[in-house]
Amino acid sequence: MNNTRVPVVAVHNDPVTLSCATSCAALSLPLPQREGWGEGCDRQSTAIILPFSLRENETWKRLHNALLTTLLLLLLLGLSACGGGSTTQNPNTSGPTAQDYTGPAASTADVQAFKLNVWDNLRSSNRCGACHGAGGQAPNFVRQDDVNLAYAEANPLVNLSSPADSRMVVKVAGGHNCWLQSSAACGAVLTAYITAWAGGSVGGPAKQIQLVAPPIKDAGASKSFPADSSLFASTVHPLLKAHCAGCHTDTSATPQAPFFAVSDAASAYAAVTSSHKIDLDTPANSRLVVRLRDEFHNCWSDCQSNADEMLAAVTAFANGVPVTPVDPALVISKALKLTDGIIASGGSRNVSNVIALYEFKTGTGNTAYDTSGVEPALNLTLSGDVGWVSGWGIDVRNGKAQGTTAASSKLSKLIKATDEYTIEAWVVPANVTQEGPARIISYSGGTTARNFTLGQTLYNYNFLQRSSNTDGNGQPALSTADAAERLQATQQHVVVTYTPTQGRRIYVNGVDIGDQDPVAGGSLSDWDDSFAFVLGNEVSGDRLWQGKLRMVAIHNRALTPEQIMQNYKAGVGEKYYLLFDVSTLVNLPQSYILFEVSQFDNYSYLFLNPTFISLDPTVTPGTIPLRGLRIGINGKLAKVGQSYSELDTAITTAQYSSSGQQLSDLGAVIASEKGADADEFFLDFESLNGHDNVVTEPVPLQPPPPADSAPVADIGVRTFDAINATMAVLTGVSQTDSNVKTTFDTIKQQLPTVANIEGFVSAQQVAVAQLAIEYCNALGDDTTLRAGYFPSLDFTANASTAFADSTGRNKLIDPLLTRMLGSNIATQPDSTSVRTELDSLIVKLTPCSGSCGTRTVTIAKAACAATLGSAAMLVQ
Repeated sequence: MNNTRVPVVAVHNDPVTLSCATSCAALSLPLPQREGWGEGCDRQSTAIILPFSLRENETWKRLHNALLTTLLLLLLLGLSACGGGSTTQNPNTSGPTAQDYTGPAASTADVQAFKLNVWDNLRSSNRCGACHGAGGQAPNFVRQDDVNLAYAEANPLVNLSSPADSRMVVKVAGGHNCWLQSSAACGAVLTAYITAWAGGSVGGPAKQIQLVAPPIKDAGASKSFPADSSLFASTVHPLLKAHCAGCHTDTSATPQAPFFAVSDAASAYAAVTSSHKIDLDTPANSRLVVRLRDEFHNCWSDCQSNADEMLAAVTAFANGVPVTPVDPALVISKALKLTDGIIASGGSRNVSNVIALYEFKTGTGNTAYDTSGVEPALNLTLSGDVGWVSGWGIDVRNGKAQGTTAASSKLSKLIKATDEYTIEAWVVPANVTQEGPARIISYSGGTTARNFTLGQTLYNYNFLQRSSNTDGNGQPALSTADAAERLQATQQHVVVTYTPTQGRRIYVNGVDIGDQDPVAGGSLSDWDDSFAFVLGNEVSGDRLWQGKLRMVAIHNRALTPEQIMQNYKAGVGEKYYLLFDVSTLVNLPQSYILFEVSQFDNYSYLFLNPTFISLDPTVTPGTIPLRGLRIGINGKLAKVGQSYSELDTAITTAQYSSSGQQLSDLGAVIASEKGADADEFFLDFESLNGHDNVVTEPVPLQPPPPADSAPVADIGVRTFDAINATMAVLTGVSQTDSNVKTTFDTIKQQLPTVANIEGFVSAQQVAVAQLAIEYCNALGDDTTLRAGYFPSLDFTANASTAFADSTGRNKLIDPLLTRMLGSNIATQPDSTSVRTELDSLIVKLTPCSGSCGTRTVTIAKAACAATLGSAAMLVQ
């Protein structure tokens, strides 16, 4: 058996690995050609990766059984599947770590940086040590005998100025010997290792973006999805409705979006186009076809026959869509797809001392990978209703993303070592009504114990942290001020930092919000390393936060204000620099209009910072007039989102620099049509350097007048906070009065939350009356306050004396009407009618047959509450 190479099948987890391509031929099995083929350890072995989900597929079961049977025969017969040569085993991805290094010391500081950041992380047998050590496969960049020789082998494989472009990274990200389930995640981790080597941990490395010329291609005629769904209804929809309704409808037992199998063709069409399931240009690449043909997903009989049937339907639909030619009158740039651009994500972002990093690039599966490169990797498992966001991110709707306690312990260990840290995140809260606080990012053991938490309460961010000066639940918290409303339901860069000297600080969109930590900084020595790190919820699952997370990073140092602003300006998400060639229009070499473009969400693109630039450093533009820039997509101008149509400027030598000349600080959101891989963009100009085209804006369709709806009241009611504030002003009693505050906190949720008077119910009036009674009670009990409010009323007199006639009663009524009723207000009650009602109330309450010493104060409280709790205060 020494000269026999045999296939090896991993019957656990996901992969099925064959030692070489000819093994497939030896097995005589119809193995699909998949993107999983990749180089093995000795550059001869190859692998097929079959998803775990196929284990329940009948085709997979037959294939798996046949594989095992054939492999046993091969082992028994000693079949040589790949010819001669020694036996080569696949890398052990769960093997022991490498032994401590005993070779020569690093000869330079750079060699030592390489050792600490790259060599130490890759030398183990479950990474690169199984192949690329001394005597193994060249290059030997993790050889154990001499780190200096390993350093020499590694240098040609890396690009220290752009770590992501390193040959080593490209290889691993392409699937070569990745130790995770996601090759992209392996590539990101390896990028982090090389970045740390390139910049070191002192001073903070920053990624830099290099502009290079894009491919030159003309904007071509293209197909776009028709607005009408009738063609879809007669071609693709019948198949989807017949065979996919078990899952892809909102009424199925196991509803799974997108709902393209619902019976209504228009709704199904909207779902299938918005999720980019059909490729009009290459129907065979449509996801509806690929899922059946290559992934054997939900086949209703034979997968290949079903895929052919779906392909025929999609092709019929695509053939019925006319080609949209580019208008020859347009003055246009060259064309680009998003993938033709230069990846700009994370450009110039400070990544110093990052110990956990989530950029959410994977886009599929249930794992959010920690790509910081700091072991152990704190990968998070997505559970519940948590989806992926195009352009990198996760959307927490009703679930969480949580790491293991063992992996989470690195946060406690590494942060306690420095006694300071930073939590950095790009967040998009779903609303401003979440309370709890709802947990955005937490390192905790439940609802009452934590090391730290970044949370949301309505418009506020909350920062809770355990220290020697706070309790085990991180209280008292540092929160943004209520009145400032710092948290908004939009994308925000939120950073919280902690140091023993400065305590806790909160930054929103690069700016210190200025709220002071209620306690001094303390020690973190009592942090609990048995807690778990979690996003979007509490570990117990009962403090849900809803919204999107685009990036999360934990640093074990406090970022400086300058570094925080730098990271805010760097932005977030999958971004590209698109260089639209205009060289022939401006008669200058290598001249472009540069845009920063990202996937704004699953349905649109965000264009930012249009800049004229030439990659030729000798170019001086002179004066180039530019007017009316518009963005085109798939052969036509976008119908909406043309923010630059009113642009009227000139590119001049005086304003131009080596980084170009920015043309506008506006942004434009352009709707996606075919998806990021297929949509093609170009620019059009009304006038550029003497090339003119008069653009006539389309006349917008006027919608029909709306039908008459039910009458709406001209008046509304004050909401809970407004009611509380109004009563405080009308009585002079502070909202912080202990009895008033207790009552308000108790009945707050019973008070009106919207101004719509149609929704006002009797239970809300009861709550208004309760709060009015409490305010008037506080007014009556405060001798100084009541004397100033009712200056003519003698509260020491017996009620029968004080209110014996109308003159005495008016001493109580007049101040109430003056303070609470107002004047010259059309919708207020008539003062005469109110006076009559209050007078009648006082007369009824005055008689007393027992002890009546405080009767005058009690009557004053009653008259006050009747006025304060009335429509005079409530209606607006």
